[in-house]
Amino acid sequence: MAKKVRAHAIISGRVQGVFFRMETKRVADSYKVLGWVKNRINGTVEAVFEGNKENVNSILEWCKDGPRLADVKKVDITLEDYKGEYYEFELRY
Repeated sequence: MAKKVRAHAIISGRVQGVFFRMETKRVADSYKVLGWVKNRINGTVEAVFEGNKENVNSILEWCKDGPRLADVKKVDITLEDYKGEYYEFELRY
């Protein structure tokens, strides 16, 4: 069985108003990664990803570029203990 991991990410740059959350959900669903993504008041995007280590690493790599209109400057990643608390990947507001 593949190792399950959890990552908390803060993505900075031009990441709001460019469909970052919607595209993150699409990519997360394609990798079968669970968790959530939301815009923060300071202009960053915050996300929690849970799933197989390889799949979580893949979506974290995707976050470094994001969707076509994004201009990602920085992705801060904190690895956390896997909790298995999510049943889907959701957009939060």
